[in-house]
Amino acid sequence: MPSMLDAVVVGAGPNGLTAAVELARRGFSVEVFEALDTIGGGARTEELTLPGFRHDPCSAAHPLGTGSPVFKTMPLERYGLQWLHAELPMAHPFDDGTAAVLARSVAETAASFGPRDAGAYRRLVAPFLGKWDTLARDFMSLPSTALPRDPLTLARFGLAGLPPSTWLMKRFRDDRARALFAGLVAHVIAPLSGFATGAVGLVFALAAHEGGWPVARGGSQSITDALAGYLRDLGGVVHTGFEVKRLDDLPPARAYIFDTSPTAVARIADLGRAYEHYRYGASVFKIDYAMDGPVPWTAKEPRHAGTVQIGPGSRDIGTALKQAAGGTAPESPFLITVQPSLVDPSRAPEGKQVFWAYGHVPNGWQGDLTDAVERQLERFAPGFRDLVLARATAGPPEFAARNANYVGGDIACGAATGLQLLLRSKMSLSPYTTSHPAVFLCSSATPPGPGVHGMSGHNAAKAVWRRLRQA
Repeated sequence: MPSMLDAVVVGAGPNGLTAAVELARRGFSVEVFEALDTIGGGARTEELTLPGFRHDPCSAAHPLGTGSPVFKTMPLERYGLQWLHAELPMAHPFDDGTAAVLARSVAETAASFGPRDAGAYRRLVAPFLGKWDTLARDFMSLPSTALPRDPLTLARFGLAGLPPSTWLMKRFRDDRARALFAGLVAHVIAPLSGFATGAVGLVFALAAHEGGWPVARGGSQSITDALAGYLRDLGGVVHTGFEVKRLDDLPPARAYIFDTSPTAVARIADLGRAYEHYRYGASVFKIDYAMDGPVPWTAKEPRHAGTVQIGPGSRDIGTALKQAAGGTAPESPFLITVQPSLVDPSRAPEGKQVFWAYGHVPNGWQGDLTDAVERQLERFAPGFRDLVLARATAGPPEFAARNANYVGGDIACGAATGLQLLLRSKMSLSPYTTSHPAVFLCSSATPPGPGVHGMSGHNAAKAVWRRLRQA
């Protein structure tokens, strides 16, 4: 070990590993310290139920991973990362036995909404088609880290996306399109009426059309392992089982980058009350299932979709989100479900399936949502319970125990409401810096926020290497 490292990263989640890679491939000496015995943060794969059933405890489908501007610059496929795509990125079933879909094809997606809204959807997404790489890079960066490459498209995206999603959904006349779009917004676990929530829905829709919503072969751990393998080949070092309680626990370095919650970096680096106004949001109750066969969806489209949203209507989704944010567990939760075994038979024994579902619940909630979740599943897949071989449940306490970044079980590492959706973790053009000149923050508490895309780590690394080159 050199007498002083260029950078130390605390936390081996996707953002921490991305920050380390970005620094290492620019010639800086980097070491990563992870409190748990394994790496991954929210991108892990474990046998949670029965032997041979490999589940993703948190993230599973990765529309922002396959479309990540920084991942596209890395040779992660050399280290085992392979994206697998279901026939449909997402389906949204209704009580009448039909479903709307989010397909790779805009025409197929629009047609599933019916004739009254097909044109409105095509007009909504048309200005951005074929521009994902530039738009994603511009949207996921800040002016302080990279000037927009296509400012006109970004401005047009802002005009459509910065208002609440409820405004954008007024373009649609029927609830099929509104419900599917509301479900897209719900991925950030925020009320539909919030500022810039329209942008959330648009990003997920465009990601599906441009790159799909794939899973990683073998599970989300493959993303983590590929990043770590690349880092080691660049000369970086990863330490596990090393809990950092204060800055002095770490080796001397010119910069310290934290893939942690703002609360944790303030405590460890003794930043005082720097993040006292940072708010954490609602949580989720998640069930991982070992299944005896495919989910028996009534509608045909969900049988071919990697992700299935269960609402069913936009009002149902809006109510469930408001209840979770307001401190009440919904009786009829909105569910996000993923079925990786459709495209990855390595995830379960032959003829079996892995499947997961989660619904939103209040931060810190300690109840059991299993019955409410399974009532919703039976509503659209009668006979579902008969196929369950085993289940593993996790609510806010379990999420917080597994990952210290998930304060109160908030898997987004901060409420995605109000200005905090965009101005994370503080109102600043430099959200990755702190009051300590050598301490930086790179977790999903910084822009562009939640998701396995590494862009928070990339943006933070830019701030770090600029500081190091000035020293």
